[in-house]
Formats: sequence, structure tokens, C-alpha cells
Amino acid sequence: MKTTRLRSKVCLCCVRFSPAVNITCPPKKGDSNPKESSPFINSTDAEKSQQYDGKNMALFEEEMDTIPMVSSLLSSLANYSNLTQGSKEHEEAENNEGSRKKPVKAPRMGTLMGVYLPCLQNILGVILFLRMTWMVGIGGVIEAFVIVLMCCSTTMLTAISMSAIATNGVVPAGGSYYMISRSLGPEFGGAVGICFYLGTTYAGAMYILGCIEILLIYIVPQAAIFKIEGLEGLEAETAMLNNMRVYGTLVLTFMAILVFVGVKYVNKLALVFLACVICSILAVYAGVIKTAFEPPVFPVCVLGNRTLVWKGFDVCAKVIESENTTVTTKLWSLFCDSEFLNATCDSYFTNNNVTEIQGIPGVTSGILWENLFGNYMEKGSFIEKTGLSSVMDAESVPTNTNRYVLADITSFFTMLVGIYFPSVTGIMAGSNRSGDLRDAQKSIPIGTILAITTTSIIYMSSVLLFGSCIEGAVLRDKFGEAVKGNLVIGTLAWPSPWVIVFGSFFSTCGAGLQSLTGAPRLLQAIARDGIVPFLRVFGHGKANGEPTWALLLTACICESGILIASLDSVAPILSMFFLMCYMFVNLACAVQTLLRTPNWRPRFKFYHWTLSFLGMSLCLSLMFICSWYYAIVAMVIASCIYKYIEFCGAEKEWGDGIRGLSLSAARYALMRLEEGPPHTKNWRPQILVLVSMDSELNVEQPRLLSLTNQLKAGKGLTIVGTALVGTYLDNFPQSQEAEQSLRKLMETEKVKGFSQVVISSNLRDATSHLLQAGGLGGLQHNTVLASWPRNWKQTEDHQSWRNFIELVRETTAASKALLVPKNISAFPSNGERFTEGHIDVWWIVHDGGMLMLLPFLLRQHKVWRKCKMRIFTVAQMDDNSIQMKRDLTTFLYHLRIDAAVEVVEMHDSDISAYTYEKTLVMEQRSEILRQINLTKNEREREIQSIADSSRGSIRRKNPAAVNTQLSVTEEPAASSKDQKTEEEEQLIHDKSTNPPTPATPQSPTAEAETPGTAVQMTWTETKCDGEKAKPMGATTPEAIKDLFNMKPSVIRNQSNVRRMHTALRLNEVIVKKSQEAKLVLLNMPGPPKNKTGDENYMEFLEVLTEGLNRVLLVRGGGREVITIYS
Repeated sequence: MKTTRLRSKVCLCCVRFSPAVNITCPPKKGDSNPKESSPFINSTDAEKSQQYDGKNMALFEEEMDTIPMVSSLLSSLANYSNLTQGSKEHEEAENNEGSRKKPVKAPRMGTLMGVYLPCLQNILGVILFLRMTWMVGIGGVIEAFVIVLMCCSTTMLTAISMSAIATNGVVPAGGSYYMISRSLGPEFGGAVGICFYLGTTYAGAMYILGCIEILLIYIVPQAAIFKIEGLEGLEAETAMLNNMRVYGTLVLTFMAILVFVGVKYVNKLALVFLACVICSILAVYAGVIKTAFEPPVFPVCVLGNRTLVWKGFDVCAKVIESENTTVTTKLWSLFCDSEFLNATCDSYFTNNNVTEIQGIPGVTSGILWENLFGNYMEKGSFIEKTGLSSVMDAESVPTNTNRYVLADITSFFTMLVGIYFPSVTGIMAGSNRSGDLRDAQKSIPIGTILAITTTSIIYMSSVLLFGSCIEGAVLRDKFGEAVKGNLVIGTLAWPSPWVIVFGSFFSTCGAGLQSLTGAPRLLQAIARDGIVPFLRVFGHGKANGEPTWALLLTACICESGILIASLDSVAPILSMFFLMCYMFVNLACAVQTLLRTPNWRPRFKFYHWTLSFLGMSLCLSLMFICSWYYAIVAMVIASCIYKYIEFCGAEKEWGDGIRGLSLSAARYALMRLEEGPPHTKNWRPQILVLVSMDSELNVEQPRLLSLTNQLKAGKGLTIVGTALVGTYLDNFPQSQEAEQSLRKLMETEKVKGFSQVVISSNLRDATSHLLQAGGLGGLQHNTVLASWPRNWKQTEDHQSWRNFIELVRETTAASKALLVPKNISAFPSNGERFTEGHIDVWWIVHDGGMLMLLPFLLRQHKVWRKCKMRIFTVAQMDDNSIQMKRDLTTFLYHLRIDAAVEVVEMHDSDISAYTYEKTLVMEQRSEILRQINLTKNEREREIQSIADSSRGSIRRKNPAAVNTQLSVTEEPAASSKDQKTEEEEQLIHDKSTNPPTPATPQSPTAEAETPGTAVQMTWTETKCDGEKAKPMGATTPEAIKDLFNMKPSVIRNQSNVRRMHTALRLNEVIVKKSQEAKLVLLNMPGPPKNKTGDENYMEFLEVLTEGLNRVLLVRGGGREVITIYS
């Protein structure tokens, strides 16, 4: 059987599916929004086409080039790489997209190795070893437990939200940044991604500072460059901070070089560092169990109730008995000026006894009850043992303060929260490795929640065990000075404190390396996504994909944290950034759940929007609990990044939840708008801008959009519409191109709105469709902006002004305002500035306040800001101009509009010869335009209408004569019909053989010698005057024949004279007052109801605006748009 083989281009969206190849296809023409890689339809593969059996699929054979076969789709899905777009493994893939890459190894890690242990390693860290005991001592067991419970609950709720997001489809490598950006959009994704990056970077600084603290205080104190011995107070603190800065910088440099040279070694050492953490924790639990039977010996020396620094003495006593002799101890020498018993000693030392207490009384000692409640301290205060008495001299000044254990910082509850929270971060470690997991949708929820449960149990049990085993004074001793310089948690460890010291040292080193490894890759992923333009340089790296520039920036930011040099100061900073990241993870889950988008189908079912909302609330609360000023700074940074991405135009469409939220909010708002028209106070011009396109599909009047920008200032609705002639099927590509052209111009002119292209068989209908169908529901345009038709007087362009007049009529019928700028090319662009000048408003008739509102809106824009506003109104003979000016000034005052007021008086005057001349020329031009476009039949109908109207005029002029004539004889009624045909033929003959010429006639006023004898020939529908008044009964067929044989040199419509007179007089006054104005706003008269006078209407408007540079004709929409009320 012969079969037809069909070639089919198969590409799933932007991913080219050849085996194990992940190459980004270029976007389709005209598509400015790069789409996310996903295996679906409308894709091409130019290299290898799939072959199909044409007879089996003949029904779909015409669509096989765009719609793939199911078998092709499934095979393509099998080869689909889950790397994020823009985050390829190697940079060389960008340079050789067409080259063949080595197949990506299949992910092999399961839940334990891929999620659980990495999360465990990142969560358990420096705070547990260096600050946990101090936090229990300062805050008490109860408050410390509350802090731990609150922070662990926050991370658990966040993990639930994260699990829902992570299991809603394939999660490419990228972790939390990928999830937030794809759930909340590029703006939120970029802002939170950068915050997460900064948090990870400062976490590296915190780990390095913890590493140096362990090194210089507990391992090799002799290595300090700035010696602390003998220094007190601020000097000792400064020396310690300088040591931290120097060694921190050296360690950071070494770690950065190590990461740059061989990141694979860092990953291999990860298990070693994790083993150190686990061994340290196990040693603590073993030590706790041992204290129940045999507590370790760590004596603490107390003078009065003040804890002493156990350094420089070996016996906790003032004197000892040696060979029946009382001998002073080294402790005596520390407080007295000599070693003899009669030496002068410190008054507090003299008045108080020295007591030795057990630092680790054990879990069965009952010390828990003493440690239940907090003991917050001021900086420099003494660490005291509760329950011991102390004798103090009120007048004496404390001396030898360096011999006592002092509080190094002022402590309070919120500070403890800020310091502790970094110890529960790291829950994203599993999701960050999602690209290496065998089944990410299963492993991420299970591994993350198990890791958080495990660490929460460890932290909560640690609070209880530390409070049950360790003396309160020792717990409050941050650096273990009272226990001979040992790490406090180390005193509890079994078999030796050094297990904890070295374990914590290596774990902090490993955590610092992990931060310096992960943060640059996160920054590289953000940079390669292209949503933050100034970060694009950090998307590049070495040939093997290592982010060199990102690593350099990370090291610089990390150095800023090291220069702070205090772990207690750095911890709240990174707490802010992590809390903000977790807050947006919860927000993303809540938004997706509430919107119920069809694609929101997580495999993890144990989530609810209330849990996400609770987690988000906890994160926000903890941010301000930790440090309200750090919280504000972090939010300002995120807001600035958000607005920067929004301003630069993040051209990404990721199907994010914010877009869905916007759609839901828009639908709700549109439904609310349907409830009724907006109040006058809320009225603003929602503009439909009608533009025309040239043959190249470019906008012919770009200054219309400049004017729109100046009127709107980015507020309200703007629809830029254009019309194309043709059919939709044939002209769809042209409409797409025209829409792109409109969008490009709108972006150039900074006009925020929508573009719309309508295709119809003619421009008139297309414009009418735009006017009718623009907008949606209650969000519709109420104002139309269209330019004055150019070259409308040219006979070949008669359709343009006809369309314009129809547009005026349609906007009036639709109760929409109309703005018509004349000489639009002379209007300023958005880059121009008027340093002085006036905006003149000629308020002739009331239009609802549009003429008042538009200059106010224009003056909000920087182009017109320095222009003054003047309002002119016209007074007639019977008007009180002084009172009009006073009333108008009061009205403007109540409107809160600053403007100069002037009332122009226009007295009645005779109609000038020039008026008649202009009117006659106008009518002759109109006649020419009519005759050019009339067929023979239309001409005959025109003559019939003229004859009918003339008879009506004669009857209305002399009804008695007509009646008399008809009563005397009935013959003329029959003969007039015969004569009419001859008269019509004669008139047609005259018009065809003697076409009217625009010759200037004699001035009618020159013939008007006396009122009784002067006669002017006019011809209207309501009046027809002869040369002289005929006597009664003089209306004869000859007279009617003379009437039909009138030449075009006679004015046909007296109302045209009156209108021309008004236009000329107004123009004369406007030019006199406003010729130098930067802009003139003027009431636009309505078109005639009878369409036979359309040509004259255009002439009236032309005369009215003659001699003015920039004119904006304004026609109100039939409603009030401005009010004096608040």
C-alpha cells in the first residue's frame, strides 16, 4: 500500500527536542515576551523532522507542521531537560547552540542524600554552638522555648507552602528563586531572588565570623594580632573586632580562591562537614545523659554574687592554709596591691566572700527552676549568680572590671529573636538541588519536612536540656570566661569539650564554603534570566560554567559583613532577607490557592491557604520583632528592585500568580464599575485615540500620542486604535504588524494603555466599530481624540472630511467628548518645555466643564507646567460684562483653578461684504464638490428636490396668490407639470454647460441703496425672495422659471451668511487676543442636522480657527465633568 510521508516540524515551545539536547529556539516574529521552556505545540525543528503516515492521519495532515503527534510529544518529554531557561550547565552551550552536547547524567539522588541531609547540614550551624546556651541564659527557658517554637513554626509553614509549589509540576534547578519568580512573576521574583542572594551571602559572612570566633577564643587565642591582655572596656572590644576583621578577610579570601579553583572539592567535603555537625550534637546528648550520673567538673568562681573570669589564678579562694600558715592566692594578687595579708585591696573584694560553684550541676540537680525566667542585662553589667548575697559600697566606683565576667551587649527579647532565626534557615537546600533528584516532587516535601522536624526537636530539646544541666551564670557567659575559656556547650559534651570545638569549627567552615558556592550560582541564575538588566554581566563565567564575576561580587558583599565583625550584628541582617524570602514563598502558595488557577494541581495535598497566610504573617511579624529598622531597609531594597524591574520592563511571561491575581482583581473592578456611571469627582478623560497608518504601517500623527501623554500623565484608560481596509482573514498579518507599530510608538511616547486594530471593508465602518466596541464593561472610553483631516479641501480627498463629520455625529450620539487638535504637527513633543506663555480657553458655550478641566490636566505635565491659564468668555449686547467677570472669577475660585479672566464684548454689527464673499465662495466650492460626485440620475433627483423646495417657498411667501391662481383656472396645475420637465432640463443644461466658477460677485451691500427697493437673492428651504416684491397674483409659471434659472453667483442659504459672520467675528477676536498663546482651546460647534451642509460645516471650522498656530477644538460629552464640591 502506497503511503504519503509527511514532514513535520516538531519543537516544543522554545525547546528543540533532539535527544539530550536543550537548545533555546528564537522567539516568534513579533513576540516580545520570551516564553518559558515547556513541551507543547507551535514549535519547529529545522534539523530533524518526524515522518508520519499521511493516510492514517489524513484528517490532520494540514496541521502537522504546527501540532505534533502524541508519540512525538511523549518522546520529546522523555528528552526534556529540567534546567532553567538561561541557566545551562556550561557557558559554551551559549556559544555553540547548534553543536552537540554530552548527554546530561540522569539524576540519581534520593530523599536522604538529596534533601534530608543537605537541609540538616544547613539548618544546624553556628548559632547552635556559639549562641544557643547564651540565649537560654539571657531569655530563660520559657522565652527561649517560645522563640524556638515561633521560628520553627515559621519554617515549617514555609516548608508546607514550598512543598505545594515544588510539587506543582517539574521544578528545574534554581530552588526558591525559581519557585517565587514563576509563581509571583519577574518583579517579585527578581526582588525576592536578590534578597535571598543577599541573605545567603551574609550567611557566609556570619559563618566565617563564627569560624574566626572559635579559632581566636577557644583554639589559639595566642594568634590574635591585636592583643587583648590588659585592655578593658572599649579598647578590648575594639581589639577583638579588629582581629575578627583581619582574620575574617584572610579566611574569606582563602575560601573564595578555593571555590574559584575547585568547587568539586567543596561538594566532596560536604559530607565530612555534615559528619562533624552530627558528631557534635551526639556528643552533647551523650554529655547530658552522663551528667545524670557523673556531672563534669567545671568549677565557677564567684566573688560575692559576681562571676569572675577564671584566668590568672588556679584556686577559687582569697587565702589558703599551707603548712599551718595562711597564704594569699593568685586571686588575692589580682585585687590587692601586694601578696601580703595587710595589702590594700579592692573594697568589693574585701567586703565579699569568694565562692566556688559547680558550672554543670547536672540534669537531676533541679537547676531548671532557676533558669526558667529571663535575665536581660545592660552592656557592661556584671554576670551574677542568683541566690548569693553581695555587699556593695554605694559610694565606691567599681574597679578591676576586667576581672569579672561582663555582658558585652545590651540584651532584650527582640534581639534574641534576630540572633536566633538564622539557625532555622537553610530549608531551601533540598529545593536548590531539585535538578539532581530522582523524584523531586516526592523527595522535596518529605525530606524538607523531616529535616525541619528533626532540627526543631533538636533545638527545643536543647533549650530544655541546657536549662536543666548548666548553671545560669555560666549560660549567660557568652564566651565561657567563667569556665576557664571553654566553649559553654563544650563543657556539656562527652567525652571532651574539644569534640564540640573542632566539630563546630569545621561545620562553620563548611557552611561558609557552601554559602560562597551557592550564592554566586543564585546570582548567575537571576542574571541569566535577564530580568535585572544591570546584573547581566554576572551571568558570565568560566568555560566550565563557574560564575566568576558573581563570585567576585559575592566576596565583596561578604567582606562588608565581615567588616561589621560582630556575629550578633550580622545575624539580624540575614534574618531580614531570609524572612522576606519565606514570606513571599507563603504568599505565592496562598495566591495560587485562592485563585484556583487550572494549572494549580500540587501532588502535595497537605496545604491550605490559611496555613500559608499564617506563615506569611509570622514572617512579617518576625521581621519587625527582630529589628524594625532592618525590616524597613530590607523592604525598601526589595521595593526598589521591584520598581526597577517594572520600570525596565521585564519581558517575561511565566504564567505567574500575580498576573492571575491581576485578572481576578480586574474582573472584580469591572463588575463594580458596571454598577453605575462614575461620579463627577471621579471623572477623568478615558481617551480613545484614533490614528491613521501609512502604507508602511507607521503612525502618521505621532504627536497625537504626545498630546495623549500630556493629557493623561499615565492615568486612566488609554486606547490607541487604528483602522485597516480589507478582510480579517487576508489582512491579519498586517493587523499584527500595525499593532506592534502602535505598541512601539506608545512605548516611545510613554503612553500607558492598550492598542487595538480593526479591519473592515471601509475606514468609516472600521472607525465606527472602534468607537462602539472599545473598552470592556464599565471601563470604556468617554473621550475621543482625533486629528483634523488634512487637505480636506482637495477634491480627491473628499471622503476624509465626510468621515470626520460622521465621527463628530457618532461621538455626539454616544455622549462622548471629542477633542480635535488642529495643526497637530505644531504641538510640542514630550521632550520640549515651555518656559512661559499662555493656555487660552475660549468658553463660548457650556460643555460640562471640559474646557476648564483640560488646561488643568495639561499643566500637570512638565511641557505645559510653566504656562499660565487664561479664560475668555463672550458677552452679548444685553449681558452685564462686569458681573459676568465677577461671577466667572468666583466660579474658578470654587473650582480651585488659577486662571486670569477676561470678558470679550461682541456687539451686533452689519454683515460685511467679505462675509458674503466668503459665504459665496464656500457655496460654490460645495456645489462643485457635489456635482463632481453626482451621477445623471442623482442630478435629476437634485433638481427635483430644488423644484419642490422652491414651490414650498413660494406658497409660504404668497399663499393668497397661489390660492387665487389655482381657483381661477385649474389648467396651470396641469401645464406646470409639462413646464417643469423643460425647466429641469434647462437647469441641468445650464449647470453642465456653464459650471459655476469661484468668481467674486458684486457685493450685495453695494446694491442695497434703500431698504424699500434693495433686494438680495437668497434661496433656502423656508424662504425664497425675488428680485422685487411682486404684486398679488404675480406668481406665474414664468416667474417660477426665472427662479429655476438663477445662476450660482447668488447665495442660496441665508443661514450660511449668519454662521460665516459668527465665525469671522469670533476668529477676529480670538486672533487679536490669543495669537501669541501656546495653545487655544475652543468650543467645537456641532455639525448640521441636515447632511447637505457638511461641506459648509468644515469651512466654518476652518474660518473659525484661521491664523492660530495650535488649536484644540473641544466638544463635551453631555455631562458635567468638573464640580466645585469636595
